[in-house]
Amino acid sequence: MQTTEKSTALVDSLFEAGSHIAYTRSRRHPSQKANIFGVKNRTEIFDLEKTEGKLQKAEEAARAMGKSRAQLLIVGTKFEARALVIAEAKAAGLPYVSERWLGGTLTNFTEIKKRIARLEDLTTRREKKQLGMYTKKERLGFDKEIDKLNRFFAGIVNMKGMPGGLFIIDSREEVTAVDEARQLNIPIIALTGSDCDVSRVNYAIPANDASRASISFVMGRIITAYNDGLASAPELVTKPAVTHTEPSLAIPEGTKSPKSSTATSILASAE
Repeated sequence: MQTTEKSTALVDSLFEAGSHIAYTRSRRHPSQKANIFGVKNRTEIFDLEKTEGKLQKAEEAARAMGKSRAQLLIVGTKFEARALVIAEAKAAGLPYVSERWLGGTLTNFTEIKKRIARLEDLTTRREKKQLGMYTKKERLGFDKEIDKLNRFFAGIVNMKGMPGGLFIIDSREEVTAVDEARQLNIPIIALTGSDCDVSRVNYAIPANDASRASISFVMGRIITAYNDGLASAPELVTKPAVTHTEPSLAIPEGTKSPKSSTATSILASAE
């Protein structure tokens, strides 16, 4: 790939991560044509100067999400991305989906929350040794259920509401997640290979979505931008608890406080 004097440090970093490598021309989606620089050994090459600009716009969007304290959901279920998604999301304390996206994860979140509650309940009961009353076969069944629930829901246990945005690795692979987010008007930042339709996401980053180095670099930039926004977010102000007190009755000066006859007799006897 030819370089120009306008190349920046970010372009160089993208090149070193292999983000410039696209697929063959036959696999290219028409919406990616403007992002292609040329062809080398039958493999198309991304124009990294355009990738740089779009990555910076995506970082601005992620920073804004963090500043508004909206949760960013990381989605990457392809083999090359799975381990990276788990490691990066856990380190940043962000929700993630690294296994198959279950239909309705966003559009039917009420039911998803029930499955998460079931996972939390079973896990807590097992940790507190409260499953000992069941037979060995039943306990094995609970263990299998916990393992299955963990596989699909462990990454979103702490996602108590709808996310404020999604970061998706390979929007073509995660078509169901894209469809659900679009249906709910949730902004999508996506790392898009040359076979992806960039018109279906809000902030497309045209780059190699099949290389671990490229995935790690771009995801790291987005998460860092999100955390920067979160750090600059205004502190949440909690309102002080309002205490209700019974109104006191002011007694005019020179008058005696009204007491019952019983209370008066008790005081008189005490004197």
